[in-house]
Amino acid sequence: MNGIGAFEQQLASGQFVVTAELSPPDSADPEEVYSRARVFEGYVDAINATDGSGANCHMSSVAVCSLLERRGYTAIMQVSCRDRNRLAVQGDVLGASALGISNVLCLSGDGVQAGDHPGAKPVFDLDSMSLITTLRTMRDDSRFLSGRVITTPPRILIGAAANPFVPPFDYRIERLAKKISAGAAFVQTQYCFDIPRLEEYMRQVRDRGLHEKCAILVGVGPLNSHRAARWIRDNVPGVHIPDHVIKRLEGAERPKLEGRRLCMELIQQIREIEGVAGVHVMAYRQEEALAEIIDASGVLAGRVPCSPAAKATSVLRSAIS
Repeated sequence: MNGIGAFEQQLASGQFVVTAELSPPDSADPEEVYSRARVFEGYVDAINATDGSGANCHMSSVAVCSLLERRGYTAIMQVSCRDRNRLAVQGDVLGASALGISNVLCLSGDGVQAGDHPGAKPVFDLDSMSLITTLRTMRDDSRFLSGRVITTPPRILIGAAANPFVPPFDYRIERLAKKISAGAAFVQTQYCFDIPRLEEYMRQVRDRGLHEKCAILVGVGPLNSHRAARWIRDNVPGVHIPDHVIKRLEGAERPKLEGRRLCMELIQQIREIEGVAGVHVMAYRQEEALAEIIDASGVLAGRVPCSPAAKATSVLRSAIS
């Protein structure tokens, strides 16, 4: 089975896991989803479909994930509290599970003022913590928040977001512990450009044994130039980019290439930190660069993540035998 079997088993295997983020198209054409997904094939264990990232409207996460699962990819559906109340969220999760989507990342969501529909009314009926609790209640207790019985509960692996890189730092550890207690089995972090800060965060994670209860995937991504890095630092909430990173890009003869090299180096360094289960690679509208970066980093250690073609072959062999 795809989804919970594939991704949860990979997380439990002890191998370094790689996930990537796919930006849904501004289109109703499924081929635009498939063309973006193909660049990840053989390089990632699962693909996230964002849910109105940056408060901009795109094809829905549940639709993208359903299309990916049909083609044999392992998808992670993102659910933002910004746009749905508890009725809609619970209905969407049941529907997603029925469509074979088994991994759900719970997010608060960017404020509408940051996106292309600033006049939209934000919902935030739930926050990310109560969303995690809601999904766990549906899955483990077979009940809606109202208490009504769910005849067949959703089979889902619940994920959460974390940001170790901005203060208050002590709060970040407490927040992580609460999300794990609420039901999060994996975490994907904000972009990491500060290895010493990550090392301190992971030291505190290990001190509390949180890495043994939850798989922590650290966010990484390439920067195109020092100007892009400054803009992201100044305009994207929660992203911390140290001065030395910007100076390195500013002094580079080929900034885009240097940004990719930096990303590769960060992945290699992150892999050496005890307690880190993997990386989550993000590159908005630069999906074609991610396979090259992942391959060059060497973190797959010769293994090839299961691809749709490999899964089809496996199914065929099982049917023949």
